[in-house]
Amino acid sequence: MRAAATFLTGVHPKKTDGPDIRAGTSMDQIAAGVLGKETVLNSLELAIDPNELIGACEAGWSCAYANTLSWRNPTNPLPMENQPRAVFERLFGDTDNTTPEARLARIREDRSILDSLVHEVADFQRVLGPGDRTKVTQYLDAIRDIERRIQFAEAQSHRELPELARPSGGIPDTFEEHARMMVDLQVLAFQADLTRVITFMMSREVSPRTYPELGIPDPHHGLSHHQNRPEQMAKLAKLNQHHISQIAYFMEKLAATPDGDGTLLDQVLIQYGCGISDGNQHLHVNLPVLVAGGAAGRIKGGRHLRVAEETPLTNLQLAELLEHGE
Repeated sequence: MRAAATFLTGVHPKKTDGPDIRAGTSMDQIAAGVLGKETVLNSLELAIDPNELIGACEAGWSCAYANTLSWRNPTNPLPMENQPRAVFERLFGDTDNTTPEARLARIREDRSILDSLVHEVADFQRVLGPGDRTKVTQYLDAIRDIERRIQFAEAQSHRELPELARPSGGIPDTFEEHARMMVDLQVLAFQADLTRVITFMMSREVSPRTYPELGIPDPHHGLSHHQNRPEQMAKLAKLNQHHISQIAYFMEKLAATPDGDGTLLDQVLIQYGCGISDGNQHLHVNLPVLVAGGAAGRIKGGRHLRVAEETPLTNLQLAELLEHGE
């Protein structure tokens, strides 16, 4: 349960199964604090598995530590959305497709609601005492931030995007269908510059998911404790290959999407990995991590780097943040 909470924070979480959870601010949220100032959404947190689990998921450890990779601050884990329809509506609002006309209509409706709210609050503020006025001023500052983001959205509404209908409710039948739909939404979010920071948890810790479409009826977590049995290890390798193929699909989509003088893949920085290198022994060292994308020319690819034993993963993450000026 601790690997997910540590993967992007570099902090060993507090052992508790109560509400007094504590980890650290995750690197994606550090990046979002800077890059999010220029986009409609600060960041987007997505997952494949549901994260409604509460209470203790392991003796003495809160489920909150396994439900997300993203922490806004040490005590505020961010929920990860796994419903494609909900993600679409967060990106494009209550519209049926991604056409410029539909997006602009939604933006104008948002602005109309916001303008009405600002006028009402301004009238209300005149009759308040000093303490309450301070609170209302803070509220108005938040509204102005929303207004700024609406302006960003208006400026971007003319962008031509691949037309995508709003997904129907529910979860796709297979892992691959689900993962690829979420990937398509991420590519659209980048293409429309709605956000520049996305965190995607493809599988939660202690996942009971089975993969009958691959001929694997065994739960994922059980396979990770393979006890060096060749048959179980072969199934786990097949499952891992299936997961990495979704990342390949993501990169192919980015590479096929023009952006400026190149493609989206030339602009983005992708970090893919996990918090355990050997589930059978629960090893947290020698983590396999893939870094991909051009990061606007700041990253040199085509390399396999081996680092000294016990080098913290946060060294890599700090380098990635510094490349982006965070």
